[in-house]
Amino acid sequence: MTRKYLLVSLLIIIAAAVILLAMGRIPFCKCGVISIWSSDVTSNQQSQQFADPYTVTHILHGTILYLFIWIAFGRRLSVGQRLVLAVAVEGVWEILENTDFIINRYREQTFSYDYYGDSVFNSVGDIIAMMIGFIAAAKLPVKVSVICSILLDLALLFLIRDSLAVNIIMLIHPIEAIKTWQLGKL
Repeated sequence: MTRKYLLVSLLIIIAAAVILLAMGRIPFCKCGVISIWSSDVTSNQQSQQFADPYTVTHILHGTILYLFIWIAFGRRLSVGQRLVLAVAVEGVWEILENTDFIINRYREQTFSYDYYGDSVFNSVGDIIAMMIGFIAAAKLPVKVSVICSILLDLALLFLIRDSLAVNIIMLIHPIEAIKTWQLGKL
């Protein structure tokens, strides 16, 4: 992977950040704290700091995007070109994720009642996390990548009662029993 593709990826990240700011997203946590990590998924710093437990889901985005882009383009695109495409897709997701529609969907259908969108700082962290997952998937054997992805998602499930798989289910077809379990009522 050459510097050229990393530079293009950086430009895409900057463009996504500018769009998010233009959409009215806050640059940093309105709590006034700027931190690299926030571990409490129920705090007002959730999705506001550079990284949090949900950052792991973006690492998983990277492994999934690597797979999908590989299936779609194979060797017709270099790893660097595939990375740029993945960064663009993740940038678009960060923009969509911070629209009123998705924010309200999270609040209505998941246990994220207090979710009000990501800070731009967090969105940038999410895109970088996706890049880490993508690069790991490019370097690791397929079997290792799949096993690591499953284990990471399961770890999230046990640590924060949420995961990428559960997140997708709850956004697409919410299940009340899952929401009840997430709230600790089961």
